[in-house]
Amino acid sequence: MSRTTPPRPLDVEALFPELSACRGTTTRLHPRPGRPDATTSSVGGPLLWPSDEPWPVCTEPHSHARGRRPADIHRERQILASAWRREPNPGPTDEERLLLDELDRPHRVEGAAATDPLPLVGLAQLYRSEIPDLPAGPDDCDLLQVFWCPFDAHGPNGHDMLLDLRWRRSWEVTEILTAPPQPQVVGYEGYVPEACVLHPEQVVTYPFAGLLPEDLCARIDAWEEALEEAFEAEAGDAADDEDTSPAGYQYDLSIPPGWRVGGFASWHTTDPAPMDCSTCAQPMRLLLTIDSSEWDGGSGSWRPLEEQGLPPHPHATPTEVTVGRWGELNVFACPGNPAHPHRWSIQ
Repeated sequence: MSRTTPPRPLDVEALFPELSACRGTTTRLHPRPGRPDATTSSVGGPLLWPSDEPWPVCTEPHSHARGRRPADIHRERQILASAWRREPNPGPTDEERLLLDELDRPHRVEGAAATDPLPLVGLAQLYRSEIPDLPAGPDDCDLLQVFWCPFDAHGPNGHDMLLDLRWRRSWEVTEILTAPPQPQVVGYEGYVPEACVLHPEQVVTYPFAGLLPEDLCARIDAWEEALEEAFEAEAGDAADDEDTSPAGYQYDLSIPPGWRVGGFASWHTTDPAPMDCSTCAQPMRLLLTIDSSEWDGGSGSWRPLEEQGLPPHPHATPTEVTVGRWGELNVFACPGNPAHPHRWSIQ
């Protein structure tokens, strides 16, 4: 089933005509549970990886001998999903709670040294033929594959993530690796995705307000404040209801939530930061957003038409991926040379 973004509550260009000059597009990926195969775009599905090519590994020395087993994480999610769908008494039974406690138990991998290469988790793959806003990769590559290390143990502070993006020409892969190596344990369950098929949808988007011209940003702020004051005066307590709140630029009119490709990055947690290529110093462009949720209480207007009336949990969290403290990961690429190293920011 396709997923369709509802029309925006207001015509933002009618309110602020200057925005037409910076209108862009982004492709919402709409991942949903399914059984993808290696020939299609997916999150958490099998990757089109050559059988004769080494699987990506983390080579940074760090402890990875203790954590939860990926199979236990998947099993726990299955039990909880079934338990909360159960009628007439939803929720885990006493027997299931005992099993959940066992599945939640950390395990130790004997003999695992901090210097041993650690297989990365295959997070997603995106075919350019299926994703309108996915740019061409280096040397006409048409397939982007995304990996990450399942431990926050990298960078100068020893607590950062490690992301690895690979471009390839899909038509060159003849024999597929059917049983790629997997980490025996992971440091954080949010790094373990559930298999999802994608329902790409291209929508209109506008830049983050803080990156607009100062005068335009100030006018948008003033418009939102006046709208909120008028709404609260008329609606009173109903102003707390997500379905009746006045539309705002940030949450309703500019940047959609969820997994998406291209468009503009949101800087709602930190101030906007320059994302220049470390190789050639060109300003980089947003390549991919990996989000913890498809929508939430503040961004409910983006909930697909096919899922109106459904609560955020579990319908807005199909991938089970969690970035940081329930945030989003924005990955940037060099427009001049997509082979240059990527950069990213967590919001």
